[in-house]
Amino acid sequence: MANIKDPENTIIMETTKGQVVIELRPDLAPNHVARIKELTREGAYDGVVFHRVISGFMAQTGDVKFGKSTGPEFNPGRAGMGGSSKPNLKAEFSAAKHSRGACSMARAQSPDSANSQFFIVFDDASFLDRQYTVWGQVTEGMENVDKIKRGEPVVDPDKIVSMKIAADIKG
Repeated sequence: MANIKDPENTIIMETTKGQVVIELRPDLAPNHVARIKELTREGAYDGVVFHRVISGFMAQTGDVKFGKSTGPEFNPGRAGMGGSSKPNLKAEFSAAKHSRGACSMARAQSPDSANSQFFIVFDDASFLDRQYTVWGQVTEGMENVDKIKRGEPVVDPDKIVSMKIAADIKG
Protein backbone atom coordinates (compact mmCIF):
# COMPACT_ATOMS: atom_id res chain seq x y z
CA MET A 1 0.00 0.00 0.00
CA ALA A 2 0.91 3.64 -0.13
CA ASN A 3 3.70 5.27 1.84
CA ILE A 4 1.50 6.77 4.56
CA LYS A 5 2.94 9.19 7.11
CA ASP A 6 -0.26 9.85 9.08
CA PRO A 7 -2.95 7.14 8.67
CA GLU A 8 -5.57 9.23 10.53
CA ASN A 9 -5.12 12.02 7.95
CA THR A 10 -4.84 9.93 4.79
CA ILE A 11 -7.69 8.88 2.51
CA ILE A 12 -7.56 5.80 0.30
CA MET A 13 -10.05 6.37 -2.51
CA GLU A 14 -10.78 3.46 -4.84
CA THR A 15 -12.21 4.75 -8.12
CA THR A 16 -13.40 2.91 -11.21
CA LYS A 17 -10.01 3.96 -12.69
CA GLY A 18 -7.82 2.83 -9.76
CA GLN A 19 -6.59 3.89 -6.34
CA VAL A 20 -5.97 7.49 -5.31
CA VAL A 21 -4.21 8.39 -2.04
CA ILE A 22 -4.99 11.80 -0.53
CA GLU A 23 -3.05 13.41 2.30
CA LEU A 24 -5.43 15.50 4.40
CA ARG A 25 -4.40 18.98 5.55
CA PRO A 26 -6.07 19.71 8.91
CA ASP A 27 -3.46 22.47 9.37
CA LEU A 28 -5.08 24.36 6.46
CA ALA A 29 -8.75 23.51 6.86
CA PRO A 30 -9.57 21.69 10.11
CA ASN A 31 -13.37 21.92 9.74
CA HIS A 32 -13.36 20.78 6.11
CA VAL A 33 -11.03 17.88 6.91
CA ALA A 34 -13.31 16.90 9.80
CA ARG A 35 -16.33 16.92 7.42
CA ILE A 36 -14.55 14.87 4.74
CA LYS A 37 -13.50 12.33 7.38
CA GLU A 38 -17.00 12.23 8.91
CA LEU A 39 -18.67 11.59 5.54
CA THR A 40 -15.95 9.08 4.58
CA ARG A 41 -16.45 7.11 7.80
CA GLU A 42 -20.23 7.08 7.20
CA GLY A 43 -19.64 5.57 3.74
CA ALA A 44 -21.36 8.59 2.21
CA TYR A 45 -18.88 8.89 -0.68
CA ASP A 46 -18.99 5.21 -1.67
CA GLY A 47 -20.65 4.96 -5.09
CA VAL A 48 -20.64 8.72 -5.77
CA VAL A 49 -20.05 9.69 -9.42
CA PHE A 50 -17.60 12.21 -10.86
CA HIS A 51 -20.35 14.42 -12.32
CA ARG A 52 -18.26 17.30 -13.76
CA VAL A 53 -14.84 16.61 -15.25
CA ILE A 54 -13.09 19.25 -17.35
CA SER A 55 -9.82 18.51 -19.20
CA GLY A 56 -6.94 20.65 -18.00
CA PHE A 57 -8.98 21.81 -15.00
CA MET A 58 -10.51 19.40 -12.50
CA ALA A 59 -12.64 16.33 -11.64
CA GLN A 60 -15.60 17.10 -9.36
CA THR A 61 -17.46 14.60 -7.17
CA GLY A 62 -18.95 14.36 -3.70
CA ASP A 63 -22.68 15.00 -4.24
CA VAL A 64 -23.77 12.42 -1.68
CA LYS A 65 -27.47 13.19 -2.28
CA PHE A 66 -28.04 13.14 -6.07
CA GLY A 67 -24.66 11.72 -7.15
CA LYS A 68 -24.59 8.53 -5.06
CA SER A 69 -25.22 5.84 -7.67
CA THR A 70 -26.44 3.40 -5.03
CA GLY A 71 -28.56 5.95 -3.13
CA PRO A 72 -32.35 6.39 -3.12
CA GLU A 73 -32.17 9.91 -4.59
CA PHE A 74 -29.59 9.17 -7.32
CA ASN A 75 -30.36 11.38 -10.30
CA PRO A 76 -27.67 11.82 -12.96
CA GLY A 77 -29.43 14.97 -14.19
CA ARG A 78 -29.22 16.55 -10.74
CA ALA A 79 -25.77 15.25 -9.70
CA GLY A 80 -23.81 18.29 -8.60
CA MET A 81 -26.85 20.07 -7.13
CA GLY A 82 -26.89 18.30 -3.78
CA GLY A 83 -24.84 17.84 -0.65
CA SER A 84 -25.17 16.08 2.66
CA SER A 85 -27.76 16.60 5.39
CA LYS A 86 -25.07 18.35 7.44
CA PRO A 87 -24.84 22.16 7.64
CA ASN A 88 -22.68 24.08 5.17
CA LEU A 89 -19.15 24.96 6.23
CA LYS A 90 -17.59 28.35 6.84
CA ALA A 91 -14.80 29.04 4.34
CA GLU A 92 -11.25 28.19 5.39
CA PHE A 93 -9.34 29.87 2.57
CA SER A 94 -5.55 29.70 2.76
CA ALA A 95 -2.45 30.42 0.73
CA ALA A 96 -2.41 26.78 -0.48
CA LYS A 97 -2.13 26.56 -4.25
CA HIS A 98 -4.68 24.97 -6.57
CA SER A 99 -1.96 23.07 -8.42
CA ARG A 100 -1.95 19.53 -9.81
CA GLY A 101 -3.40 17.08 -7.27
CA ALA A 102 -4.88 19.69 -4.93
CA CYS A 103 -8.17 18.61 -3.33
CA SER A 104 -10.53 21.50 -2.72
CA MET A 105 -14.16 22.00 -1.73
CA ALA A 106 -16.75 22.91 -4.32
CA ARG A 107 -19.26 25.56 -3.27
CA ALA A 108 -22.07 27.76 -4.55
CA GLN A 109 -21.85 31.56 -4.86
CA SER A 110 -21.49 32.06 -1.11
CA PRO A 111 -17.96 31.44 0.23
CA ASP A 112 -19.59 29.67 3.20
CA SER A 113 -21.59 27.15 1.15
CA ALA A 114 -19.22 24.15 0.93
CA ASN A 115 -20.86 20.95 2.15
CA SER A 116 -19.79 17.59 0.70
CA GLN A 117 -18.71 18.17 -2.90
CA PHE A 118 -15.05 18.45 -3.79
CA PHE A 119 -12.76 18.48 -6.78
CA ILE A 120 -9.26 17.32 -7.66
CA VAL A 121 -7.19 19.69 -9.81
CA PHE A 122 -5.59 18.30 -13.02
CA ASP A 123 -3.33 21.27 -13.81
CA ASP A 124 -2.62 24.76 -12.50
CA ALA A 125 -5.86 26.45 -11.38
CA SER A 126 -4.29 29.31 -9.45
CA PHE A 127 -7.25 31.55 -10.34
CA LEU A 128 -9.08 29.61 -7.59
CA ASP A 129 -6.45 30.37 -4.92
CA ARG A 130 -7.84 32.02 -1.76
CA GLN A 131 -11.41 31.57 -3.08
CA TYR A 132 -11.91 27.84 -2.45
CA THR A 133 -10.86 25.73 0.54
CA VAL A 134 -7.94 23.37 -0.14
CA TRP A 135 -8.18 20.42 2.28
CA GLY A 136 -5.85 17.81 0.80
CA GLN A 137 -3.28 16.74 -1.78
CA VAL A 138 -3.12 13.63 -3.95
CA THR A 139 0.15 11.89 -3.08
CA GLU A 140 -0.34 8.74 -5.19
CA GLY A 141 -2.61 7.74 -8.05
CA MET A 142 -2.88 11.03 -9.92
CA GLU A 143 -2.49 8.98 -13.11
CA ASN A 144 -5.82 7.34 -12.18
CA VAL A 145 -7.48 10.73 -11.69
CA ASP A 146 -6.20 11.63 -15.19
CA LYS A 147 -8.15 8.64 -16.62
CA ILE A 148 -11.56 9.77 -15.24
CA LYS A 149 -14.11 10.24 -18.03
CA ARG A 150 -14.68 13.87 -19.03
CA GLY A 151 -17.93 15.78 -19.43
CA GLU A 152 -20.32 18.43 -18.09
CA PRO A 153 -22.31 16.40 -17.23
CA VAL A 154 -20.42 13.14 -17.71
CA VAL A 155 -22.28 10.42 -19.60
CA ASP A 156 -21.88 7.03 -17.86
CA PRO A 157 -19.53 8.62 -15.28
CA ASP A 158 -16.69 7.08 -13.33
CA LYS A 159 -17.25 6.89 -9.60
CA ILE A 160 -15.73 6.50 -6.17
CA VAL A 161 -16.05 2.78 -5.46
CA SER A 162 -15.00 3.28 -1.84
CA MET A 163 -13.38 5.98 0.24
CA LYS A 164 -11.72 5.11 3.55
CA ILE A 165 -9.46 6.68 6.17
CA ALA A 166 -6.18 4.72 6.12
CA ALA A 167 -6.29 4.29 9.92
CA ASP A 168 -9.59 2.40 9.55
CA ILE A 169 -8.31 -0.15 7.04
CA LYS A 170 -7.51 -3.44 8.70
CA GLY A 171 -4.22 -4.84 7.43
